[in-house]
Parts: sequence; C-alpha cells; structure tokens
Amino acid sequence: MSLFDLGAAALRRLDPETAHQLAIKGLGLAPLPAPAADDPILHTRLAGLALPNPVGLAAGLDKNGEALRGLSRLGFGFVECGSVTPRPQPGNPKPRLFRLTEDRAVINRMGFNNAGLDAFATRLDRRPEGVVVGANLGANKDTEDKAADYVAGLTRLQGRAAYFTVNISSPNTPGLRALQGREQLDDLLGRIDAARPMDGALRVPVFLKIAPDLIADEIGMIVEASLAHRIDGLIVSNTTLERPDSLRSPLARETGGLSGAPIRPFAEKALRAAAEAGQGRLPLIAVGGIDSGAEAYARIRLGASAVQIYSALVYAGPGLVAQIKRDLAARLRADGFSSVSEAIGARR
Repeated sequence: MSLFDLGAAALRRLDPETAHQLAIKGLGLAPLPAPAADDPILHTRLAGLALPNPVGLAAGLDKNGEALRGLSRLGFGFVECGSVTPRPQPGNPKPRLFRLTEDRAVINRMGFNNAGLDAFATRLDRRPEGVVVGANLGANKDTEDKAADYVAGLTRLQGRAAYFTVNISSPNTPGLRALQGREQLDDLLGRIDAARPMDGALRVPVFLKIAPDLIADEIGMIVEASLAHRIDGLIVSNTTLERPDSLRSPLARETGGLSGAPIRPFAEKALRAAAEAGQGRLPLIAVGGIDSGAEAYARIRLGASAVQIYSALVYAGPGLVAQIKRDLAARLRADGFSSVSEAIGARR
C-alpha cells in the first residue's frame, strides 16, 4: 500500500467534508513524482482530445482547481474540476456530505459550494502542462436565467480549459434539472453553441452532464437536442435521487445525490439508453459506480469512449487509478482489441 493510500485510509476516520478539504490541500502541496507512461493500448481520443488513457477524474473533488498539479500526477487521462458558478456561493448548510461505508457510497447535498469564476480562472492559469483539464460549469442558486450563468462560464474561462462540461443534472440546485426538458434545453444549448470558445480554428469541446434518473425517451430527446446544437458528448451520469433497497447504512435516507457502488445499475441503464439513441453519433463518458478495470471495460463495451471515477477513490485510495488502467489494458488484449476505440460499443 502506497503512502497516499495509507493517507486515504487515515482520512476516512475524519468527518467527510474535513477529510475532503485536507485531501485537496495535500494534493495541492505534495511533491508527487510524474506518473509512469501509459500502456500504448490505452491511448485514445475523445471529441478530438488526445488522451493518454480513458480514465478520468469526475468533477466534484477539486471544485476550485486548487489541486490540479497533484491530481495530474495520479495517472488520470483527464481531470475535470468544478462545478464552478459565476459568483462565489457557500452551498447548503452543513452537514452535507455523508459516507455510506457499508455500501461503499456517498450522499452529498453540497449545493455547488465554490469560490466563483474569478478565483477559478486564476488557478486554471497555473494549470500543469501536459494534462487535459476540463472545467465543469454550474449555475448560481439564486440566478433566474441559469443559461446565462453557463454562457458566463464559457466566456470567462476561454483559453483556460481543454473542454467544458455543462452540468444540468445536480440534484442540489433548485430548478437545475428542469433544464433537461426539451424547451429549456434547446434554449440553453443554442446559447451555449453561440458562445462556444475557439482554440484557433477549432471549437473547444463542450459536454453535457445528465442525470441517471431519466427514462429512455428523455435520454433519446437529449441526444437529439445535443446533436442539433453541436454538443460534443454526454457525460452519463450524475448522482441519483433513488435509494435502492440494498442500502444498509443508517445514513441512507439523507437527502441529496447518491454516488458510488449502488448507483451502478442506474448509470448503466442510462448509458445503454444513450448508446442506443446515439448509435455512435455522440461520444459518451461513463460515470457512476466504476471501481475496477472490469467495470471500466464493461462501460466501454456498452458504448462509452471514456470513463470517470470519484466516489470509489474515497474507499480504494488513489492507487485505484493505476489498478484500473492495468486491468483495462489486460482485458483489451485478452479480447483481441488493439485499442480502446475498437472496444467501444462492442457489447450493447
């Protein structure tokens, strides 16, 4: 077990939000060595982005871009920070983050707590070279025109991120998930497309992050709207409001979004629906309950071009990243694939 994994075990003894804050400070200050070069079989592309491997960090861990140097040295293929809102906001009252240890799960009702776009932009100006950094955009709780907040994020952070994620699926900001309806979605995505940043002559990729609680028809509608407005990919999916009967933790009835191992069937169902609706026309990034190379491989074969992890790190520690990559490379070779792209959608 590495020192970082030992540190993760120690942090699990602390209050969850305190542990989170200490982990960010540690990652921001620790002089970590550069990770080993990735197995060439893991090199892939996502919406035009060249990735050394398809295992990314999901948004939520580094909300303010404070630990990008440390995170970039854990072996991720890409790192997503945020969610960030135009104006700073404290988020919801504490306690608002809960470990469901018996279930290897997390419930959060953080409420987009962050330091705002200006502080975020300053930190992205110091982002490490050689790592794909994405910015996850949110809307302030008290903003009536939430689409305007996403446009503000794109504008303020132009030139500072390799891609952007429009997060309309957090369950902890009132009215946010309503943006997944067709009328509001068309308005939002039309404005996003008009404000999309450019990198020279190339459009900077913009992804849309959706909820796992949508039915197949709703996901199909989102896929078609995304294609109509030139969105570059879907992140499937965010936390769920569902509470499976299998949950054993006494904290299971806390309000907020559930993530971790129990969300797996919901995230897989949403991914299947998105892959069926998209038919290869729209790249998909799978999130939710991914805690092993086997699970990452299964999502890729269901149609994902890449995966993201977060809650599993709470329980397995940062060594999980290297473990997933080793197992994924072995599984690709065992099944006769020479690249990640060959395996995408091989079993729907």
